[in-house]
Amino acid sequence: MIWVGLAVAGCAAALHVFIFYLESFAWTTRARGVFGTSAEEAEATRELAFNQGFYNLFLAIAVFVGIAAFALGSDTVGATLVLVGAGSMLAASLVLLLSSPDKAAAAVKQGTLPALAVAALVVGLLV
Repeated sequence: MIWVGLAVAGCAAALHVFIFYLESFAWTTRARGVFGTSAEEAEATRELAFNQGFYNLFLAIAVFVGIAAFALGSDTVGATLVLVGAGSMLAASLVLLLSSPDKAAAAVKQGTLPALAVAALVVGLLV
């Protein structure tokens, strides 16, 4: 079950790398259609989105480094990094859901993989 959790966490991290790209580099172009913003809204929030994109990238990096550490035999370090990274992804999706219920679909897309990864990893570690 641990390896299932790590694999799903890797998928969550890959999704967050894509979100990083959208927020940090495509915010005023391609991301407008994804996030439903006008040209004016996108331009006004460009710097905020750029910063937020890097937040998503750093969470993904924590998960990738955790997976690598686990694969190299550092189970405690690896599991800790994956749980912190994926757990933060999940927590951020819950904040989005609770603060902006109109964005529930985005919150579910953002949080499903991290939730499954955390659940599988915790079960695997406890068994």
